[in-house]
Order: sequence, then C-alpha cells, then structure tokens
Amino acid sequence: SFRFMRHLHPFDAAWLTTNNDSRARVRDFLGRRRRRVATQGRKAQRLGVVALSVLLVALAVPYGEAGPSAPPDEIPLRECLVISVGRYGRVAVHTDAVEAQIVTGQWSAPKAGDAVVLPDGTVQKWEVATASQDGWLEHPALRGGYAYWSAKSQTPRMMLLEAQGHNMVYVNGEPRTGDPYRYGYVSLPVSLKRGKNELLFHVTRGRLKARLISPKSPVMLDTRDMTLPDFIIGEEMPLWGAVVVINATDETLTNLQMQALRENTAPTVTPLPSVPPLSVRKVGFRLNGKSPQIEGEVKVTLKLECGSQTLDTAVVPLRVRRPDQSHKRTFLSGIDGSVQYYAVNPAQPLSGQTSPPALFLTLHGAGVEAIGQAEAYASKTWGHIVAPTNRRPFGFDWEDWGRMDAMEVLDLAQKTLHTDPKRVYLTGHSMGGHGVWHLGVTFPDRFAAVGPSAGWISFWSYAGAVREEKPNPIQELLQRATAPSDTLRLLRNIAQLGVYILHGSDDDNVPVTEARTMNQHLSGFHRQFIYHEQPKAGHWWDASDEPGTDCVDWAPMFDFFARHTIPSPESVRQVEFVTVNPGVSARAFWLTVEAQIRQHQPSSVSVRCDPIVRRFVGKTENVTRISFSLSHLKGQQPITVELDGQKMENISVPKGAERITLTREGEKWSVASEAPPLLKGPHRYGPFKDAFRHRVIFVYGTKGTEEENAWSFAKARYDAETFWYRGNASVDVIADVDFDPSKDGNRNVILYGNAETNAAWKALLNASPVQVGRGFVRIGEREVTGDDLACLFIRPRPGSDRALVGVVSGTGVAGMRLTDRLPYFVSGIGYPDCVVLGTETLSQGIAGVRVAGYFGLDWNVKKGEFAWQPAR
Repeated sequence: SFRFMRHLHPFDAAWLTTNNDSRARVRDFLGRRRRRVATQGRKAQRLGVVALSVLLVALAVPYGEAGPSAPPDEIPLRECLVISVGRYGRVAVHTDAVEAQIVTGQWSAPKAGDAVVLPDGTVQKWEVATASQDGWLEHPALRGGYAYWSAKSQTPRMMLLEAQGHNMVYVNGEPRTGDPYRYGYVSLPVSLKRGKNELLFHVTRGRLKARLISPKSPVMLDTRDMTLPDFIIGEEMPLWGAVVVINATDETLTNLQMQALRENTAPTVTPLPSVPPLSVRKVGFRLNGKSPQIEGEVKVTLKLECGSQTLDTAVVPLRVRRPDQSHKRTFLSGIDGSVQYYAVNPAQPLSGQTSPPALFLTLHGAGVEAIGQAEAYASKTWGHIVAPTNRRPFGFDWEDWGRMDAMEVLDLAQKTLHTDPKRVYLTGHSMGGHGVWHLGVTFPDRFAAVGPSAGWISFWSYAGAVREEKPNPIQELLQRATAPSDTLRLLRNIAQLGVYILHGSDDDNVPVTEARTMNQHLSGFHRQFIYHEQPKAGHWWDASDEPGTDCVDWAPMFDFFARHTIPSPESVRQVEFVTVNPGVSARAFWLTVEAQIRQHQPSSVSVRCDPIVRRFVGKTENVTRISFSLSHLKGQQPITVELDGQKMENISVPKGAERITLTREGEKWSVASEAPPLLKGPHRYGPFKDAFRHRVIFVYGTKGTEEENAWSFAKARYDAETFWYRGNASVDVIADVDFDPSKDGNRNVILYGNAETNAAWKALLNASPVQVGRGFVRIGEREVTGDDLACLFIRPRPGSDRALVGVVSGTGVAGMRLTDRLPYFVSGIGYPDCVVLGTETLSQGIAGVRVAGYFGLDWNVKKGEFAWQPAR
C-alpha cells in the first residue's frame, strides 16, 4: 500500500499544488484508489475519502493565496550562535557540557552571552557568528563546539536539511547524521513546526554550511551518492547498483520497486526494502540483459514506483569498458546486504602467458576513491590490481567494517578473476598504508608479501587516540575492545611475510618517523624486509616518467613481490601466531586459536608440525581452546600432541575428520570434540561492534511512553543514517511490532529500548543475564539503579549458531539519550561485551562508567570478567 497517502502532512498538500506532473499522477492514483475503496469496508473508505478531500482542497487553491506570502523554498544559515566546548578525541567516553544539558533535559535555547561551565571548570559563552556570502561559517569555536541556528517557518512543513562540515545535528531535539568530510550529498528530510525550529550543530573541523530547502516531491531519488558498476563488454549480467531514496513523509514507505531501463533492453524490476519516515536509505537495484558491445557510455533510466505509479525518475550514465580497461565491479555485501564496489586494473598478459595471474590488493588513502587508486598504477603483465573501497573514501581507516570490506573483496576477486592463490600481495598508501600494516598482522597467511607506502602505524602513534599507561580496571576492559588496532602488539605475525616499507623523507602528512619506527621494530626479528626512504619526496610523489605513480607503483616493490609466494599448508612446519580477538583473526595456516583464557588480551602460540610422525609440538599463552587442521597430514595413524610441556599420545582420529580440537582446564590440556556453536568462538566472539554485521536489522521500540518511543525511533534512524554516511550501508529499520523473530534467524539484530519499551525484548533477550528496565540494569546477580543509565551489550541470538543481538538501551529517557552520540561507528573506538554509563560521564568522563565487562565463553556473567565502579 502507498501508506504515506493515508494521512497527509500539511506540507504534502501544499507540495501538490506546485507540481503539476506529480498532481496529475497522484490524482490518477487516488481516482483508482477511490474506486477500489468501495469494496474494502467503511474504515478503509473513510481513509480514502479523507485523503482525497485533503488533496482536492489543496489542488483547488493555489499555494500562497491563503496568506500574504508563500514560505520560501530555501532558508540558508546566515547568523547563529557558537560556543566552544573543547576538542573531541578518539575515545569511547567523552565529556560535553552542552550535550549534558540535552541529555538531562536542562537544555534551553541560548542567547548571546549565556555562559556554560565546562567539565574542567572553565567558562565559555555563546557568541554571534555570521556566515560569509558563499554560505560557509568559519569560526574557532567550531573546532570542537556548537552552532545554534533558529529557523522560523510560517507553517508546519517538510523540508530538506542540507549541511556540510558538522559531525551531527539536533533538529528540534532529534539527532541526525552529519557530513564531517563535506561530501555534499547529505540531504535529510526534517519536519518543521510552525514558528521557531532549533538546529544545533556539533562541529569539529572549523567550518559549517547549512540550508533548508523544499523537496521537489515527498518521495524522490537522490543521485548524488550512487554506487554503480561498469558494463564490461562480453561479460554476463546481472549487475547491481544503488541509489538514495528520500522519504519526506511521516509514514514508512513499503511495496516500492525500482525499474531500470536502457535502450533496446527489457526493463529490470527490483523490489525495494522499506524506507522509514523522514529518512533516507540507499537501496540496491539490478540491471539485467546483455552487456553493451561498444565501449563508451550507456544511459539507464531509473523509475521509483509504487504499484503502477511512478514516484520519481532519474537518468544515470554507466560506463561501458573493455575487459582490458580499468573498471568498477559491484557486489552485495554480507555485512548489511548493501551494494558495494571494487575497482580492477586488469592484467595485460604477454602473448602465450598461461599461468593464473597474481592479485595485488591495494588500499587507498583518506578521501581517495577506489577507482582512482586502481588507476594510479600502470597495468601489470602478471597480475590484476584490485582496489576495495573501505566502504567510503574515508570510511574506517581499513579497520572494523573497512577491514571486512577488504577481505570480502579479496575473496570475491580471487573467485571472479581466477587468480593464483599463492601470489596475493597487499599494498596501499597513507591511510591505506596503515591498512597494509593492519591487515598484514591480522591475516598473515593470506598474503605472500606486503608493501606499505607512507603508512602510519596505529591510532595511538598518528591518529590522536590516547591510551592510559596505568588504567584502572574499567579503563583496562574498555581498552581491550580496541586491541585489534594495536599494530605493534601483533607485529610478529608478519615474520614469515615479505615486507617492503616505502616512505618519502619529506612527507608532511604522515611523518617518516612512522616508517622509521617500523624499520626499527622489524630489525629485531625480521629477516626478509626492505626499507626504502625516498630522498626529498613528500607524501604523494612520482620519480620517473614511467606510467604509474611511484609512491604507490614503485617498481622495486613489485620486483620484491615477484620473489615471494604464499607457502602451502603442508610446507609450513612452524607457526608463530598472535591474536587478541579470535572473532577478528583466529587462523594461521593449519592452526586456529578458538578461545582465550582472558578475552581480548594477546594470545600467542608457537607450534611445530612433524607431518611424517603426525605430531604437533609447541607452547601457548592465554589460549583455552585450539585446533589443528589435519588436511596436510598423510595416513590415518594416531596423532601426538605436546602442548606447554604436556604430552598426549595415540590420539585416535575418526575417519574423515578434518581437525583435532584441544581444550585447557586449569593447567591441563585434553582432546575435545568440536566446540558447540553456542560457545564463543571465531564465528561469534564480540565485543559490542561485532553485532553490526550478518545483514543486521535495527528494531526500535513502540511500547514505552511517547517520549521513550520517539527516542527509540530517532536513535535507530540516526544509527542507520550514520552507518550509511560512514559505511555506505543500507539497514532495515523496523518497529518491534513488525519484527518476526522466527524469520531471518541468522541475521543480527540491534534492539533499541529496554524490556518494558521494546516488544521484541522477550523473544530475543528473555534468557539474557543482562536485563534493563525502567530504573535498573541487572547484570547477573548485581544491579545498578537510576533512571539516567545507558547500557550497551551483546548476546547470541536465540536459535542461531552465529547471529548476535546488540542492545542500545537506557533505564529512562536521560539514559536513552546518553547513547545517542556514543561513537561506535568510528574506527579506533570500541566497547566491551557490556557497558553501563551514567549521565555523569559527560562531566566526569571514565568515572561515570558504572560497569564494563566481557561475558564468559558460555556467554554468561559468572565465568566472565567484569569491573564495577566502587560504591559512592
């Protein structure tokens, strides 16, 4: 059903008087709807008549005649108030005096000269600031402060907020995503009330530009942020693309479909997911039919439809490329079902060359598109250059979902391009150079050699993260959640890899000291790395007239790659491996660390395999479950294992068994059957951010008070918008009453609310050792009380061997609001399995964290590790 037509917002009626084409379509639609209504009962008939009556009134009276003047189509930000509250860091728990007012309900519109006392006791005052003629507002306060803008409207109406430079914005108290990287395509539908409307922008990069504009229609396509493939001559269809749908109505859009048409080809119709009210969603669509046969450009017409009605159209150009040209390939991501792309600079093999090509996975720098990264290289005769996206040009610094994207692309490209599995190489520049270090130490058996160029080491060495040298117990548990980011702690994993470090001596972006530090660390144990510092070179440089840019396409590095291959498992006798989270990285060749004694602390193993006598010998630290693959061993004789000085002989292996598993209880190792999937393991380990994958669904609560329900929807929408902006994501956002726990049982769920406000709680969390209700959080046998507590935690989804439930909860409206700006979509920030915060965190920081911890391997509290704030 075309649900948004049932209850028209005043803006919708006004819009219909100013758009003749749309008026005709809607008039035709409602005419046929009215004829159907006669057979659908009195209630449905009343809805149809009401909608039709509103439309007929609107269509009969030209907009503006009822008043002295029509509302403006654009309201730009000209003058506002600004205040500095200090810089935000890459931290899980921040302080913010203005946010504290909002969370605790003490916020009121500021006036020039109003003072705000900051957490450190200093005082800042709101002051007037004015945008320049080009619309940009620049002010020192906006390097970690706020801009307050009061926009007046003559009538209630829907408008689009288009802003750049801000981290986020409150629109009449509701959080909405920002555009800190100034992409310029964030256009959010907002509901203005009659009179004064408050917009409060949080800005950290010094500049802000904003305006409110009238949408051309209540539902429309926005082509400024598209993910599109290239047609490749001779390759089979279908392909996937994605475009943003804007829903500027107060109803959820359902039963939508996208029709994609191109000349001389039958149209492709794709059913679309729902789009929540007053929101945007990037939706995927298919392109079927034969690929064009002539290089150039093809125009594709997109029609957004509901039933037989066309709501909006757009014409988009797609490139047609030869197979030997650089091109973009799209795919559906397993993280959220969204459409992503990767770029390929294909190999140009010599005549008679028959061996499978190598694969060079190259990671781009901050702000760089993947296709630009791929095209910075000259084509190679012996391998394909493949550039994943990190999900956005800035994305996640190649960590978190950026890391997942890189590995998704690697797996897909190896299958699609039929590359040599032993000749896989990893390289990248700047932020991508950091990605090389991160992926290299995390997945050491996936690459033959790595080559970081101008790469930084970690968030602590370069990107502003702070780590306490002597953390208290709560700080220590919080810091563990970011342990996979600690490059140096995992560095020994690349001992068996070839490493080529490249950096310009005069780099003014990423200091050359980053490379020199890595050179120093590797010199202590590595025997096959090369360090090259290009004299007088900056961040981006080219030293020769050969095709390709030398700071990425460095010939000596590729010569170095050519001398390395990934060894086969049967040829690897000794495995040295460190992991801090088996859910991120568990395997090296034939060895898998499946579980830890102390979670998210370093777990190290050094194991030798003697294949002829079928024996594994080695030592472990912080490992409680380990397994060895047997596929590289011959025969069926019993296995011998010596671990940590304990010898286990004559271990019989069932015929056809592929692995042997051992578990540790205290100081004793024993042979075990394969661990049940209900236990923590590489398939599902935590911490909290682990919940945002497996085609995650956001479920908001509707069973609370009006204020609680409004928060729940606004927070779910804000998270979906933020994940779209930062990660090119597309997430289902649905109400608890529409969620069916018996369907899609292997999809992760993020639940917003608590046991009393979200109807899905009972089905998903009834047996959880963590319970949240009004006024309390109960963790095992202990309880924290108060109506101002925020709580994040994860649980295994009932009935699934791999899915998780992530919970964003609060004990009251203040606690719920406290979750609004917890930055779990920012790389380098993490949260443990469970954390409870009080609103005092906004003034006291870490002292306001009431409890943090990790569940045991059985997902319970008793065998877990939790730290509690001492009683006050």
